[in-house]
Amino acid sequence: MIFDCDGVLVDSEPIAVAVLSETMRAAGLSLTLEDVYARFLGRSLGAIRTDLAEADGLVLTDPQLAAMRLRLAERFMAELRPIAGVADAVQAIGAPVCVASSSQPERLALALGVTGLAPLFGGRVFSATEVAAGKPAPDLFLHAAARMNANPAAAVVVEDSPAGVRAARAAGMSVIGFAGGGHAGPAQLSRTLAALGPDALIDDMSALGPAITELTGR
Repeated sequence: MIFDCDGVLVDSEPIAVAVLSETMRAAGLSLTLEDVYARFLGRSLGAIRTDLAEADGLVLTDPQLAAMRLRLAERFMAELRPIAGVADAVQAIGAPVCVASSSQPERLALALGVTGLAPLFGGRVFSATEVAAGKPAPDLFLHAAARMNANPAAAVVVEDSPAGVRAARAAGMSVIGFAGGGHAGPAQLSRTLAALGPDALIDDMSALGPAITELTGR
């Protein structure tokens, strides 16, 4: 089992999008909340930076990014919570589990640490910084499967973003879409994910176990 982190394990997307939006506005670019989610949900900071430069002519400097990371860390420590029911759902899985996320290792460590979820994964946490191309490319999920000594065709991914669903599909893996985070409404996740045809779509972690059983028989 491969879990995305932001929006699947921790309810971080509303915080992250707010901080990103503040950073962009300070640099002279205002986007609607819907546009921010549509363009950037599930993508790495490097990919977001490149997209802003190419599509909007906005070049975020290293000091601006450093300030954004600091503000995000401050808000994570003060506000971040796990997705409701996720700890029980992960513990109930009778198979090895890991995390594969577009976030940088430092952000992953902070997010999983402050929410108390880190022990569930025992260091099996993989970042897009470890591969050549992030989501929606399959590289990160294939890397995670290789590190877990798992057959990609037998792997199941839990994802909340279109980029993540596409990455799982490109990796030849089954994928469960999750539309239960605090950003589900503004990002129109149920509709957006359903259009991509995941193997299952849930909006509550209590439904994860039955969805896995339906897909794998275990």
